Amino acid sequence: MATQTAQKPDQSVKQKKGSPAASTQLYMDIAEIKDNIAILKNGGVRAVLQTTSVNFNLKSEEEQNSIIYAYQSFLNSLDFPIQIVVRSRKLDIEEYVDTVRKAAEEHESELLKTQTNEYAEYIEKLIEYADIMEKTFFVVVPYDPYRTQNTNMFSKFMERISAQDSVDAIKRRHKEFEELAKHLGERVNTVKAGLESCNLKVAQLTTQQLIELYYNVYNPSTSQTEKIEDIAKVDVEAL
Repeated sequence: MATQTAQKPDQSVKQKKGSPAASTQLYMDIAEIKDNIAILKNGGVRAVLQTTSVNFNLKSEEEQNSIIYAYQSFLNSLDFPIQIVVRSRKLDIEEYVDTVRKAAEEHESELLKTQTNEYAEYIEKLIEYADIMEKTFFVVVPYDPYRTQNTNMFSKFMERISAQDSVDAIKRRHKEFEELAKHLGERVNTVKAGLESCNLKVAQLTTQQLIELYYNVYNPSTSQTEKIEDIAKVDVEAL
């Protein structure tokens, strides 16, 4: 007589086997993004700040010294690590070109309409052939729960090769999130104040901006043709 064995419920959050999206998502360190914070699978949280740049060579010697001292003071004030990221990518002017073409349609004069469309085509070809790059500057501010700070190298290695994200780990992250977010916010304020003292403008990336940033980083080719229009309508788990 054939016997049936009861199957244990799946204790991990994962997508269907064979799904290309699943293989990527499983090996990403980021578990979810909410409240302008990236939450890692190990329970750590990260905030990303975008900053402006300074053309140091155009400053006078007095201004250069002032910036150096301000930056030195900022670094000395930190009692936690930060990550500075410079991202270079091909300049994306699609939105600007669309605006120009819409303006062309509103012209009553056929001459102005033709000239505006020719200008839009010229800009597109200029970017394509000149390969103009755009640089953006980010500062990643971390905060990790105490248990991850005291994890040995072997345990960290095992966490990385264990691709599945367990239900228990998710519940633990949600329980810790509020407290971690509070401590992370204090670090963010410290970093912002230090960078602003160097005459930089600083803004923390929102949830939507974080999702767009990581989407563009992990999908450099696809992101050129498939844009994220409305984060509220995107099924993040399916990415």
